[in-house]
Amino acid sequence: MKKLIAFLPVFIVVSAFATDALDVHSPKTIKSEKIEYDVKTGTIKTKGKTEITNAAGSRMTLQDSYLSSRGEQLSGDDVKIWLGQHVYIESNNITRNGDETIAKKAMFTACANCDDYGNAWEISASKIVHDMSDRMLSFHNMVFDIYDIPVLYFPYYTMPDPGVKHKSGLLTPSLQSTNKMGTQINLPVYVSFSDTHDATLTLSYLTKENPLIQLEHRLNLAHSEYRTRGSYTHNRAGDDRWHIFNDDIIEMGEYARASVFIARASDKTYLQKYGFYEDQPYLDSGAKVEIFGQSGYVVADTHVFQELRSDGWMGTVPSGNILPNIRGVYQTSPLFAETYMTLSGDVLSVVDKGTSSQRMVGESRITSPWTLWGGNRLTASIAARYDVYNFHNTDMVDGDKFSGLKNRFLPNGYVEWGLPFVKPGAGWSQTIEPRARLTMMRRTDDDQFALSSDSAGTFLSDTVLFSNNRFAGYDLWENGTFADYGVRWSAFNNDGRTVEIFLGQSHDFTDRAATDLNSGFHKNGSDYVGRVGFNNSDWLDISSRFRFDRDSLNLRHAETSAVIGSAANYFTIGHIWARQFLDAQTLAPDINEAMAGLGFRLTDRWSVRFDAIYNWTEDTFLRHSGTLFYNHPCYYLSFGYRRDNAVREDYQGNTIFQFRFGISIEGQKY
Repeated sequence: MKKLIAFLPVFIVVSAFATDALDVHSPKTIKSEKIEYDVKTGTIKTKGKTEITNAAGSRMTLQDSYLSSRGEQLSGDDVKIWLGQHVYIESNNITRNGDETIAKKAMFTACANCDDYGNAWEISASKIVHDMSDRMLSFHNMVFDIYDIPVLYFPYYTMPDPGVKHKSGLLTPSLQSTNKMGTQINLPVYVSFSDTHDATLTLSYLTKENPLIQLEHRLNLAHSEYRTRGSYTHNRAGDDRWHIFNDDIIEMGEYARASVFIARASDKTYLQKYGFYEDQPYLDSGAKVEIFGQSGYVVADTHVFQELRSDGWMGTVPSGNILPNIRGVYQTSPLFAETYMTLSGDVLSVVDKGTSSQRMVGESRITSPWTLWGGNRLTASIAARYDVYNFHNTDMVDGDKFSGLKNRFLPNGYVEWGLPFVKPGAGWSQTIEPRARLTMMRRTDDDQFALSSDSAGTFLSDTVLFSNNRFAGYDLWENGTFADYGVRWSAFNNDGRTVEIFLGQSHDFTDRAATDLNSGFHKNGSDYVGRVGFNNSDWLDISSRFRFDRDSLNLRHAETSAVIGSAANYFTIGHIWARQFLDAQTLAPDINEAMAGLGFRLTDRWSVRFDAIYNWTEDTFLRHSGTLFYNHPCYYLSFGYRRDNAVREDYQGNTIFQFRFGISIEGQKY
């Protein structure tokens, strides 16, 4: 079990805010029983009850005050200051002499008169000293009260005033308890190098494991920013475990940008075990340069991947690192009517263990869209693509390894037709649009290229229809001629409600290369795919994508999501189901997961949220969490938990309990 308790002593922030307010000078108006103004010195003395209002609208009352001409000297008794609707300060006596302001027996609250039974919180001190020379505040006998009950006491405390943006020093420690690592105490130290350059170093002590060191570095320059996070530990098993995340962005003028990104960990489970995991399936490190123009762009990037999924994870993904990838695209102005040309080039190198491949691709495409009689829409496109590959010890589709050059010429084109029928109405307007595309390609030999360098196979869905190449990536390429066709019906009304239904299919006129049985593609006709959706623009938004077997019409794949309610009171649900086959006769376990979330407001101040992911195939919760919130005008708190049931190598699922508390000042949270 893992417990996390985080208390935020924001009384530090608001105490500084209060003391800064005591530095009231440059008055706009002064009202008093008696006012004496010395013309020579420019000083003001008042007798009896005095009210001072400054240019910002803050109001102060005090007895027998003295103000010098430039505000470097100030004194008064029985001081009361109103800085906002609920922000209030009082002090028995305030004196200011040069850079030093002293408030005796001072009290501050940002929750004055918020509740009938007293201030939700307030801070008192026997003396507060503000030194402008070093911009520091010192508190003597400081007490933090909640509903007149003292909860924290410090005999002496110093901190920078609110005018100091950055100041090196200790930050608030935190305490947590983790499974198999015992109690963890985090001691953060903040280091300020300048207003745009700082770092946070955290030393974590664990009772059942060796210490953990964390570092976060931040640097902002005129046209760039740099962010780095990392950690390191040498555990009791004698292993060095660490991680580093880095993101740098450099603006190189109006039309160019460079970025460097690093994400690396010592092993697959370190991020999860030490709480740095964010559901990443893999880590991606590399660099990118982007150049933009009026009609084109060039991108050069490199990627080095680190797999985080377990060795037994099943999936079709490319393998290897990309070192580098350079892609450029240029689109011409209309050649005639709305016809235009697109020129593109791509250079890619994929390096894996003991194998590599380099690719150069060039393509030119002419696209010509037309609107004909009766509303018919016709788009014609022709393209010529030429690929050159250099393989080294690479697995080919015929099962052999190959080293050397290969090339292929891929002329292709398509003709797409659509005819929307629109029926306007006083209540609902409807549109029904049949759509068809015929794509023609040169057929290539099955054994011509590698199994997969940058491609991840294909998966039939409504989003794949009407695309030039239904495979992901560049290496795998469609063979021969195929057609996509479908029909879409939609309706909308004046209240913003919308309904949509789509149904379609793909048909191959030539025998395609063998694909995954679960892809939805077959010889000749594919499975049927579609989507439905409804949005009433108020409290309901539901959509679903599905696939039916072409022969039996049995459901093969379905993804559904829905949001019901408002931002304050809502219910969300999602579900994904897919029938899986190991071969034509053998069923594999179905993919069957459900996701749900809810949030509702119990009262004006109390609310609750809950989220869960459940795996029906394994009959277990993958993750669930819940949080109870309380939002008061002057403070806020929450109590929540998060349960993770993942089990991977040396990591076992854990539970986190977390408590948070903070102060609100005129709607601003601290």
